[in-house]
Amino acid sequence: MSRTIMVGLDGSPESRAAAEWAAREAQMRGLPVKLVHAWEPIPEHLAEATHRGAETLQHWTERIPREAAEGLRLRHPGVEVTTEQLAGIPAEALARAAEDAELLVLGSRRLGGIGGFLVGSVGLAVVAHTERPVVLVHAGEQAGDEHEMDPAGIPSAATGFRPVVLGLDVTGPDEALIGFAFEAAARRSAPLRVVHAWNPPPYYAYGMALEPAVEREMAKGDATILSEVLRPWRQKYPDVEVVELSQYGSPSLLLIDASHEASLVVVGRRIRRSSAGAHIGTVTHAVLHHSTAPVAVVAHD
Repeated sequence: MSRTIMVGLDGSPESRAAAEWAAREAQMRGLPVKLVHAWEPIPEHLAEATHRGAETLQHWTERIPREAAEGLRLRHPGVEVTTEQLAGIPAEALARAAEDAELLVLGSRRLGGIGGFLVGSVGLAVVAHTERPVVLVHAGEQAGDEHEMDPAGIPSAATGFRPVVLGLDVTGPDEALIGFAFEAAARRSAPLRVVHAWNPPPYYAYGMALEPAVEREMAKGDATILSEVLRPWRQKYPDVEVVELSQYGSPSLLLIDASHEASLVVVGRRIRRSSAGAHIGTVTHAVLHHSTAPVAVVAHD
């Protein structure tokens, strides 16, 4: 596998923000960046009838990655930047290309007025079909947004990183997911906030209120399980400050709320190799659309 951070580029503001995030991540990891532009060629019978249009399209597809690469090299002189063009259906081409990458970075668009984000069909399809980690970055995301405010209350890339947030299901914790989050926190010298949501057994959903003593016991039990899951990781990463948050409620809402103070949110996606097809999961889907920080989706068995 080529240790490269790959960016899906289409010339949009969100994909340019993704490229900038990828360059910053590459600098921390000591890896090169590859800007990949996937486009669908014009069918031959249409290309003959619209020769000038085909030439314009080809010129544009060559210009997007070239200009983006030139800009990244100027702003991030220590990062090696290459480009590649892929012909084909963008979602399929990017998913195939990502198999040889360390990480794939894509952009997502802000939704005006309703406080959320839009992960387009290409982004969702790539997340659902690749087994490599994928990071979604919002349009307008800047380096300062991932850092704590300076003493004057102004965003600054000169301050420490905000916490990395990990959404964890303790019933099936995966080492790849947990390891990715710890590595991200260690790389940033940032705290790691591990968010685990617990809920009462199904029969309580039918109008049976939890007694306070029962709720305390359930909360204590889940908190203990979370601590046990994280114990070996704390030993492996002694320099990472870990904050455990085991709370009653919706995992989606807890993670979205935690994203407001995060530099990165890390969530998982179970790999399904069956006729049922690819699946993102309701929690990950919600976080992708509503997190205010970049989201890393780590596929696992």
